[in-house]
Amino acid sequence: MFIKVTLGGGVPVTIVPSEARSRARIWDPGSSETYEWVDLDRRSITQRYDRIAGIIPLFDWLFFQPPGFRRKAVERLNLKPGDRVLEIGCGTGRNVPFLREAVGPTGRVYGVDISAGMLAKAQELCDRQHWTNVDLVEGDAAEYVAPEPLDGAMFGLSYNTMPHHLAVLRHVWNQLRPGGYLVVMDAKLPPGPGGKLILPFGLWLMKRTMLGNPYIRPWEDVAKLTHDFVMEEFTFGSWYICRAIKP
Repeated sequence: MFIKVTLGGGVPVTIVPSEARSRARIWDPGSSETYEWVDLDRRSITQRYDRIAGIIPLFDWLFFQPPGFRRKAVERLNLKPGDRVLEIGCGTGRNVPFLREAVGPTGRVYGVDISAGMLAKAQELCDRQHWTNVDLVEGDAAEYVAPEPLDGAMFGLSYNTMPHHLAVLRHVWNQLRPGGYLVVMDAKLPPGPGGKLILPFGLWLMKRTMLGNPYIRPWEDVAKLTHDFVMEEFTFGSWYICRAIKP
């Protein structure tokens, strides 16, 4: 079976599923180049993030993350004091200060991540700041259930790292109250020839660092959930924030 799609910025590719559900061989029909992405198992992903937990801030710089990008993403959640919000793949807690600021001391921030090493860094941050309304849980986001209905939920640079991202998305969406906001923030291939040019390096780098599959298109998955959907792009289309409101 062949699946023809157009990737970030009009780069046409053909995907041929192989025996493994998580494996795809991908190539540009206009060239002889062939690329392959294979998702790692949960244990391997956890071990990778445990190893890189101490250098996560470096990746913001390495991938040219736009200034103020994390704060902008949190602002799109439209949180108010007293709200309840969940970050899926909260990592070392780099979004937690903005989330806590948005919900205030009477609100609650929940975070879930599979990496104990990443969560240890996030907990250190919370302990230093004496934040008592931030709850961090080690576990699979597809199995995590928040203790109460959520006013907002955010995938902070995590959606593309999850082989079971669709299951996680549906699970989180079901925990949002009506009128709740869902935000996905991440990087993507820029449009046009630029995306095609950096694709080989992007694959090489992702496989050795963050394990973010560049062929996943989260905005398409999120847009299917609701008609109230918007997407913003930054830095020549290489970063984005998409927001959906639950009916």
